[in-house]
Amino acid sequence: MLQEIYNNTSEHMDKSIEALKRDFSTLRTGKVTTNIIDHIKVDYYGTPTPLNQVGNVIAMDATTISITPWEKNMLSAIEKAIQEANIGVNPNNDGDFIKLYFPAMTSEQRQEIVKQAKGMSEKAKIAIRNIRKDSNHQIKELEKAKEISEDESRRAQDEIQKITDAHVATVDSLLSNKEADILKV
Repeated sequence: MLQEIYNNTSEHMDKSIEALKRDFSTLRTGKVTTNIIDHIKVDYYGTPTPLNQVGNVIAMDATTISITPWEKNMLSAIEKAIQEANIGVNPNNDGDFIKLYFPAMTSEQRQEIVKQAKGMSEKAKIAIRNIRKDSNHQIKELEKAKEISEDESRRAQDEIQKITDAHVATVDSLLSNKEADILKV
């Protein structure tokens, strides 16, 4: 019973870390990746559709992304979606495809992105602490129902804290790696 709570706790905390990794992938580092535009949705005949599902998205070099729509009439919709997303660049439409030229980042921009990364990691830590709270609540309910003793309850809560500490350490490690990646010129 307690092992099940430990496993669920660890599994949910792992999901929080995966969500943090996905969030980090949308942040710009020194080299441009196509993940920067993953969250952009294009109006595809009335349906908000991810940009990578209406065209071919490739990173041409460290500062350029090219988007070639599968249907020519989607060029203006893609261009509009990119402008509305406010990702820091203006789309260049040449009639066949759209290019996004990302200028080199200034130190102020890098610091701003580091702040965003810290905010994302803090949200992940809050999610992990909420999972810990829920797990401890389940353990206290078992103790209240006399299914486990007071000592078992205390040991179980200590185990939940160890799982929590390990996941928080992982978040801190991911943040420091991402921070170094962002600040690297």
